[in-house]
Amino acid sequence: MFLISRENNEIIPIEKKTFHELGFREREHLQEWIAKNPNSLGEDLLIIQKEFDGFDSTRERLDLLALDKNGNLVIIENKLDDTGRDVTWQALKYASYCSSLTKNQIKEIYQNYLDKEMKNENSEENLIKFYEDVNVNFEDLELNTDQSQRIILVASNFRKEVTSTVLWLINSKIKIKCLKVTAHKLEDKLFLDIKQIIPIKEVEEYTIQMSEKNEEEKNEKSKNEHKHKIRSIFWNKLLTEINQKTNLFSNISPSKDSWISAGSGISNISYNFVILKSYIRVELYLSNPIQENNKRIFDYLFNEKEKIEIEFGTSLIWERLDNKKASRIKYELKEVNLYNRDDWEKMILFLVENMFKFEKVFSVRINDLKRTINTYESQEMVSEDEEII
Repeated sequence: MFLISRENNEIIPIEKKTFHELGFREREHLQEWIAKNPNSLGEDLLIIQKEFDGFDSTRERLDLLALDKNGNLVIIENKLDDTGRDVTWQALKYASYCSSLTKNQIKEIYQNYLDKEMKNENSEENLIKFYEDVNVNFEDLELNTDQSQRIILVASNFRKEVTSTVLWLINSKIKIKCLKVTAHKLEDKLFLDIKQIIPIKEVEEYTIQMSEKNEEEKNEKSKNEHKHKIRSIFWNKLLTEINQKTNLFSNISPSKDSWISAGSGISNISYNFVILKSYIRVELYLSNPIQENNKRIFDYLFNEKEKIEIEFGTSLIWERLDNKKASRIKYELKEVNLYNRDDWEKMILFLVENMFKFEKVFSVRINDLKRTINTYESQEMVSEDEEII
């Protein structure tokens, strides 16, 4: 650190000192400096206790206990010129002890601190004031919820054992950071520099965003795995039932997907079971790579619409889907939930009964289509032979 001299257009080195050289002590000085100006740690904190020892069956004391603007308890451990080897273990113990503190206990701890400091103030009123941008009443405050405790380590020198452990803890989603404090002297003036070294301040926000993104992706993956498992169980039950009425799905296995298909006898025309978020359906799906072929087959079937629906017993939904390659004819049931097993019996009954009717109604038309296609292909082959002759 240097002092800039405008007069001489030069920089003057400011001497770095250890706290021991300057005669400062951890509890009497560094701890008091932070307690009186907690914002020196780089964020808005409310100190609620010093030398907190309210742990059952232990004589241990944590240096400073604070709250941040999100209602998290913050355990602040101060070391002067060296952290020692065990500061992380020490802080983790304190965080675990504090994890069970209730909102009312926090209020009492803070009131004890105010009384001990001989401040004629009310802890509840101070807490409301600290969170005035978010809450109005003490009852509305959310303090120390879930596993939200944080740790701040303050020292002049961090041993490798400590920094390595802190980095591992951060990677394991533990909220912990290291602030390096350095004393400087220039003539009779003393200066204190406080710098966040882990995680590096400039990349902390990015690290948090990436952590949240990874956590979101992890949760999404877990949700998908759960969905896939439920679907597989449901398909297994459905296939057991449908195979007792028709051989259409006899060679089909349960799937993790939201649909399962069976062939109709014509390539790219399939009978599908579909289960979506709030409804299920049976359908005849036309998926020929050539759009024109799908529309031609759809129109052929649509010409039989009245007869088909009379045979089926009710109206169907006809989707030519002019702007898409595929087309479909479907019958669906709404207001059911795959993830509510109480709905399964109704869902399976609907799918089995209507797929059985679907096959019965459409198989006749599909057989007619097969004959038409075979006749057309045979005529093409004859024409080619005649050209060769």
